[in-house]
Amino acid sequence: MDFKQLIAYKKAFDLSMGIFNTSKSFPKEETYSLTDQIRRSSRSVCVNIAEAYRKRRYPKHFISKLTDADGENSETNTWLDFALACEYISSVDHSRFSEQGREIGKLINYMINNPGKFGVNLQ
Repeated sequence: MDFKQLIAYKKAFDLSMGIFNTSKSFPKEETYSLTDQIRRSSRSVCVNIAEAYRKRRYPKHFISKLTDADGENSETNTWLDFALACEYISSVDHSRFSEQGREIGKLINYMINNPGKFGVNLQ
């Protein structure tokens, strides 16, 4: 199996692309702050999941990269709160993206708590 088949990766990729498309309408003055940051953190969730999967031979590295993914997922959620407060996204989009983020967080934490199910050798 490839990391691209992981449900957490697929859902994180979908969320990242949704944020990317929505953030195209953010004001120009946010280009190097909120827009850049929310895109980076949402993409980083996917990147860290991919890295974790490739490092599954090393249990501590696997869990560390997934912990990084979880942290980036939380950062994305915080940027979504700023986008809502600044009225750059609707409450409907905020709720939808936040719910997706919560689901991704649950999937990442499942992977952290059950590394053996993802090919991690725990011996």
